[in-house]
Amino acid sequence: MNLELTEEQRLVQSAARGFAAEQIAPRAAAIDRDERIPADILDGLASLGLFGVNLPDALGGAEAGVVAYHLAMREIARACASTAVTMAVTNMVGEVIAAFGDDETRRRFVPRLCDGTLRAGSFALSEADAGSDPGAMRTTARRDGNGWVIDGEKAWITSGTFAGVFVVWARTGEPGPRGISAFAVPADAGGLSVGRREDKLGLRGSPTTALHFDGCRVPASALLGEEHGGFRIAMMALDGGRIGIASQAIGIAEAALDAAILYAKERETFGAPLADRQAIQWMIADARTELDAAILLTQRAAWLKERKARFSREAAMAKVYASEAAWRICDAALQIHGGYGYTRELPIERHLRDVRVARIYEGASEIQRIVISRDLLR
Repeated sequence: MNLELTEEQRLVQSAARGFAAEQIAPRAAAIDRDERIPADILDGLASLGLFGVNLPDALGGAEAGVVAYHLAMREIARACASTAVTMAVTNMVGEVIAAFGDDETRRRFVPRLCDGTLRAGSFALSEADAGSDPGAMRTTARRDGNGWVIDGEKAWITSGTFAGVFVVWARTGEPGPRGISAFAVPADAGGLSVGRREDKLGLRGSPTTALHFDGCRVPASALLGEEHGGFRIAMMALDGGRIGIASQAIGIAEAALDAAILYAKERETFGAPLADRQAIQWMIADARTELDAAILLTQRAAWLKERKARFSREAAMAKVYASEAAWRICDAALQIHGGYGYTRELPIERHLRDVRVARIYEGASEIQRIVISRDLLR
């Protein structure tokens, strides 16, 4: 793997960094407090091509590749994790529709995801009793004339209140994962309604909701890939999604570590800066070492995906390591800040709240370890 970035990758990273620093970071606390991402921030992400970083130019994407996506995600997450998860899921939904939709469906949704017209994409796989075990889902889709009718409930859906299109998984056949299909469902489809918004610990600027499907009718073209082939689509999407969440976790941890280093240099105790204390120095050294390891693991997974090589195990390794290391780094950063870190006066407590879910969504840490061990032992 060549670690030297291409000119295009550097440009994407630079554009994301500039936008994040100028437009997102100054409003990150307000996004968390008000539980809302301003429309102009979503418009800005779209205008920079960050809603379709790895999508083809023919469909309105930036076609900059997966490594560029990893770099951009880190920069946006460094400023605001809620904004970053909106970007991550929108990219993932765009890639699923571009890869598995027919020509009509691709052209209906993907360009409008990339340019921001649809505001965001949403990934509707989980249910109240079917999170890590999607084969247990109860939402159904049945053929009716020249279309499909979807009935059921979804839970933990990112951007549920404002997404313009949902990729929805539903049971179309036998029990278990072999009987699941995937569909592209517009937000204005009849019979689709948004349910309760979750009151979460972190990522409060990103709405997480339930979805209700009551006789929701979609055309035959809404089917993505083959009938009963939805489980494979979900697993492929989650492999790529894990690169995004690993990158998000890294970005949050980078912000926390930067703040801790600055605070350690400025804060004096017993007549000397905190940075002069060996205990603090070692915390910072360990944090940076773990952060660099997480970056290398994640960049390797991105590089493999970009070259269309197998990357499931590498993505799982990146996700489990980055998410758990980021939690440790944010916790250490709060400890360095002492009592101030525990207040909302500084952003450290937000970073700690935001990073916690990285060990749960897109496959919990325990699921990642199953993916890794199965690949090694098969």
